[in-house]
Amino acid sequence: MQPDVLSPARTPHDQTATAQPTGPRQDADAEAVAVLHRAARGLIEDLAGLTDRLVAFLNEREPSYRAAIAADAEDVWQEAHRALRYNVGSLLHPRQYREPARRCAWQIGTRRAEHGMPLAALQHAFRRGGAIVWQGLIEQTERRRPEDVRLLVHSAAYVWNSVDEHCALVADAYREAERQLTWRRENALRLMTEALLDGTTRIADLPEVAAALDLPENGRYAVAVLTGEGRAAHRENRPASGPGGLRLLWHTGAGADHAIALLGENRPADLARALPGAPGGLRVGVSSAVEGLAALGDARRCAGTALRCCTEETPVVVLDEHLPAALTVSSPELGAALADRVLGPLLRLDPADRDVLLNTLTAWLECDGSAPRAGARLYCHRNTVLNRLRRCEQLTGRSLSRPADLVQLSLALTARRLLDG
Repeated sequence: MQPDVLSPARTPHDQTATAQPTGPRQDADAEAVAVLHRAARGLIEDLAGLTDRLVAFLNEREPSYRAAIAADAEDVWQEAHRALRYNVGSLLHPRQYREPARRCAWQIGTRRAEHGMPLAALQHAFRRGGAIVWQGLIEQTERRRPEDVRLLVHSAAYVWNSVDEHCALVADAYREAERQLTWRRENALRLMTEALLDGTTRIADLPEVAAALDLPENGRYAVAVLTGEGRAAHRENRPASGPGGLRLLWHTGAGADHAIALLGENRPADLARALPGAPGGLRVGVSSAVEGLAALGDARRCAGTALRCCTEETPVVVLDEHLPAALTVSSPELGAALADRVLGPLLRLDPADRDVLLNTLTAWLECDGSAPRAGARLYCHRNTVLNRLRRCEQLTGRSLSRPADLVQLSLALTARRLLDG
């Protein structure tokens, strides 16, 4: 299948239209054009035969075209016939047929890219179409006046330059279509992933989405969300293997990256370890495990809750390991009210005194209620720690030996740390 010719300024037709015969060379050129025209008119009368020859060759030699012919032989035949008609018409009327032939080549390149035909097969078809046209010109000339074949040779460069030009044109069309198809596929995958994370995917669409994303519909998943500096600028929209047998599917957004992890036998904490390190400014929240793609919306919300629990000291938070903090940030108003009610008397002290007591209470809780260990952390004697703790009890009205009071104090400290400022 071969579109038409090179620009009109390069064809023998235009040479005869603009040049005045002044010698034997001009006469020879005019004769060559006349021979070419006579042969081309003969091919116009046998376009169906030329098309049959081309389609038969493709069916025999090109597996990709063989499959296309098996699927819709009439479609392939009409496409080849249209391309040959423009090709041969260009030999007679290059100005009239040049642009239609170029459009025909572009349309064929685009269409065959959309159908998934290899570019090599398409270019082979175009070159074979050019060869069939050239062979047909020779046969027409030999049938009428064999001695004119020597004049027809003068047009060979013109015909084959046309073949080369339009092979390049169809390749450009094919590659442009491929780029568009790739963009559409990537955008479709991005939208599917976004819908899963938003929890807006219809249940009926889950099998299709699972197949498109190459993820099991009923697998065991977790979601991680990353914000701040240090995020990767680009992630693949296809699951990729990660450490420990994890499979990660990334979704990149303007303010955050999300990773959907197919856990298998792993835990969410394993996902946290598999993620990029946390340079200054990067925050990572990891959800609990959920079952099935349909639950990824819930997992994303849990990951967001974990993210809100991140601090400068704890930039990576796995929700399962910080549930009290998650409860606090899930209801900021209640958390702030709890902190004010439980720690209010402490918070109203002078800043220096307040910070000493709060830091001591925090250190004692983090050291599992050990005054000596808290003292070592704070660079003071254990008795100093105990004296400060007694003062905390007096001001708050809560006893550190009473479990219910201890829970309230711990949650209140967490709320203040996460919600303050």
